[in-house]
Amino acid sequence: MSKLRSMPDAIAELVPDGASVALGLQMEQMIPFAAGHEIIRQRKRGLTLIGPISDILFDQMIGAGCVEQVIAAWVGNVMMGSAYNFRRAVEQDGMKVSNMTNFTVALALQAGAMGVPFLPTKTALGSDVAKGNHFFYQIFSPFAPKEPLWAVRALNPDVTIVHVQRADCEGNAHCWGDFGVMIEGVRAAKRVIVVVEEIVDSEVIATDPNRTVIPGFLVNAVVECRYGAHPSPVQGYYKRDDAFFRRITSRQKQNPTVMPGWIAGFMVWRIARRT
Repeated sequence: MSKLRSMPDAIAELVPDGASVALGLQMEQMIPFAAGHEIIRQRKRGLTLIGPISDILFDQMIGAGCVEQVIAAWVGNVMMGSAYNFRRAVEQDGMKVSNMTNFTVALALQAGAMGVPFLPTKTALGSDVAKGNHFFYQIFSPFAPKEPLWAVRALNPDVTIVHVQRADCEGNAHCWGDFGVMIEGVRAAKRVIVVVEEIVDSEVIATDPNRTVIPGFLVNAVVECRYGAHPSPVQGYYKRDDAFFRRITSRQKQNPTVMPGWIAGFMVWRIARRT
């Protein structure tokens, strides 16, 4: 059965207001910007964003008023530094943030994927990451009773959105490059949207099963969107747009009201580039 959808239909159907949404799971590459911008266009509200290093997509969605809470290791512009919408939302509006590390985000999603309530770890012992953080609970090893551990609470996003190179109409997807915590996020999610540079025949997917890291039975919708990860890179398709990251940072830093008009203009540019 074909799971091919348009981006507006996939977001409208699978991302309701108040949902927890995992994005940017492949670290600095293949960030689903087009999907995030469609969420902004549809004026989704009350979202919880989940991710490791989110880059500027989280910041754009926060600036557009879509976000109520962030669960992440870091929010910012990997190339330029601070995320100014995020910073203003936390400092001025009291947006709730659950501070994680990249590894504990991975553990939380893996626990969710496994169907267990938590996974134990030594990471973050001796740091302030776990202080006042409901994702951490101190336990002791049952095999070495004096050995302290953190139990990291499982995460099961309402929807995970990923961008990869290609898929067939049933959602069987090829990806190569940095996976980050994409696989854990897909397996932990209640619903999955896969955005791809191109839709290919099932025979193409079958020629290279080692690259089929997302099986179609986990996918609810597959969306073809050329340049859908721009300005982040997609290995084998396009590189990171450094000039874009410089421009958006200067605008966000100087004018917190610039986001709605800027996003509208950028969407027009994206549509023109896809055609």
